[in-house]
Amino acid sequence: MADMLNELESIIRDRQANPKAGSYTNSLMEKGINKIAQKVGEEAVEVIVAALGQGRAEQIGELADLFYHTLVLMAQLDISLADVRAELEKRHGRASNG
Repeated sequence: MADMLNELESIIRDRQANPKAGSYTNSLMEKGINKIAQKVGEEAVEVIVAALGQGRAEQIGELADLFYHTLVLMAQLDISLADVRAELEKRHGRASNG
């Protein structure tokens, strides 16, 4: 899973540096941080709804949407997966290896 998240992070960062016409990622970024944060919130609510009353496929789909939108938000904030990984390692008493 980490490989796919790293790949998706790279794709999002590439869209940020090299906008592509028709890209959903770019349309979000063009709308700015408020819209991206709103989308993360909406996706979080959809994860909760799916967890409480929908099937596994819907739950997985909603979690994937939340991961994606969170990565877009992170790119907009200039926060990387490595930054989050380092914080998690710090919280669990593990030295970060970069």
